[in-house]
Amino acid sequence: MNDSFVKEKIKNIVFDLGDVIINIDVPRAAHSFAALANRDINEVIQLFKEANVFGQFETGQLSEIEFRAYLKNILGHPNWDDQTIDTAWNALLLDIPPQRVELIKLLGSNYRLFLLSNTSSIHVEAVNQILHQTTGVEKLDVLFEKLFLSYEMGVMKPHPTIYERVLEEANLVAEQTLFLDDNADNIKAAGELGIQTIHVQKPLSILDYLHEYAN
Repeated sequence: MNDSFVKEKIKNIVFDLGDVIINIDVPRAAHSFAALANRDINEVIQLFKEANVFGQFETGQLSEIEFRAYLKNILGHPNWDDQTIDTAWNALLLDIPPQRVELIKLLGSNYRLFLLSNTSSIHVEAVNQILHQTTGVEKLDVLFEKLFLSYEMGVMKPHPTIYERVLEEANLVAEQTLFLDDNADNIKAAGELGIQTIHVQKPLSILDYLHEYAN
């Protein structure tokens, strides 16, 4: 947390998605693809790293069709259907604790709320399904004034441009804006622009970090 952080200054709260709102386990996606392809997990991880396939997808350089085709090509399974690929890709998505959603609803009465996530269209659709099944909230758009999604913006955290665009497009003052993320690099980059930050670290959750804001 920034040393200059003062709760009373905060008017806006920006949330990351993975491991802030929805619990995730990133390696599960690679393990799922390795099992599907009957390939060694380390080999699959290296293939993904060399191709930067996830980074390309999450910055909009690859469409859903191109993403699936790319995976089928590099893993040597041209006959996989869309559902097979999407299910493996979504394996990293776990659960959304309902208490987190209730907290966000409460915060919405007093603060402008936004979502800023490195993500893909396939993941957003799956998260919305989990959100609806778990809490009855139809989609993320209901909880936030605006969603800032990397695949739509063409840039990922921690690049400074993504934070600058959030501030500009939402007309936010950095010092009045609180950003929560589980990634230290993302937090550091936001802090360097004057945004107030909270590094969300397990086993703590937004329930622990933001309980005083809901009162």
